[in-house]
Amino acid sequence: MRPILPMLVLAAGLTLTACQPDAGEFDPPVSGDANLVEQVDSNDAIGSEADRVLSVGPLPAFFDCVRDSGGMLIASHRGGPAPGYPENAIESMQYGLDQGILVHEIDVAESRDGVLFLMHDRTLGRTTTGDGYVADMDWETIQSLNLKDNEGAITAFTAPKLSDVLLWAKRTGAIVELDKKETTSFRNIISHVRAAGAEQNTILITYNDDQAKEVARLAPDLMMTAGVNSRDHQQDLVAAGVNFDHVIAWMGISNPNPRAFEAVGRRGVETAFGTLGRAGERLDDQYWADGDGSEFQALADGGLTMLATDTPYRVAAALEVDDLALSACAER
Repeated sequence: MRPILPMLVLAAGLTLTACQPDAGEFDPPVSGDANLVEQVDSNDAIGSEADRVLSVGPLPAFFDCVRDSGGMLIASHRGGPAPGYPENAIESMQYGLDQGILVHEIDVAESRDGVLFLMHDRTLGRTTTGDGYVADMDWETIQSLNLKDNEGAITAFTAPKLSDVLLWAKRTGAIVELDKKETTSFRNIISHVRAAGAEQNTILITYNDDQAKEVARLAPDLMMTAGVNSRDHQQDLVAAGVNFDHVIAWMGISNPNPRAFEAVGRRGVETAFGTLGRAGERLDDQYWADGDGSEFQALADGGLTMLATDTPYRVAAALEVDDLALSACAER
């Protein structure tokens, strides 16, 4: 990603700049305690009404534009964690947004007493200062815990409520992909999206046909990702009520197939692919092994519309297609 085009520079002084390719070059918040990363000022971390980054308009039309322009959006897996910035935190997503990352894939869980919040794991130990199962914890306990970054350093940040995340996305113009965890339901997530008025900032992730059909029934106006294996498979989903004007076809995390990207695109449907996964096995690591990351450009050249990655900052720094997508399809 080059520095974002001048038309996308914020009047408030927030500039979407090229970002650091290596983890060691990140500039995390600083603390006098080596084990505690100090929280930056909340107004800076979460943004304000003056800090609106982009207006993308209705999501179906925006994604059509990205596909037609030949651009590709980069989606930060688990909200783009970096040193000092934990996964699934508003502050981390704001950090990513400041670096030009518009789309953030995040995980939605539900506490024992019915509060929806961001958390990936079934248990608390890896990402927080607590332990035990998420499903057994009430919100008062969860919000008292500090989040850890991916190196295990304790930060001053805490797990955010989904409602706060949605309001942040609506305020800043960010797009959030919501990955439903087993402790909650699509119905509950959709009710929060409606309450926040964040329909044009939200994509729901589905993992099978039943989930795609459920989302289409509960919220036919919302965008979703859904697996699509063939033209016949797509037609079967259409017959079941899935509107492909609101679908991004999920193409997996292995064996990328540009011919499939192109074929799906010719049917007027955007495609998403992931290079994320287990460290050492994921395509992110394989593609960066030689240092040039040319394979990411090949995905864009093959017609991919959205790339989900564990290295969003490095990919964004190496490519220009994300700038192309934003300059062609979004307004400040």
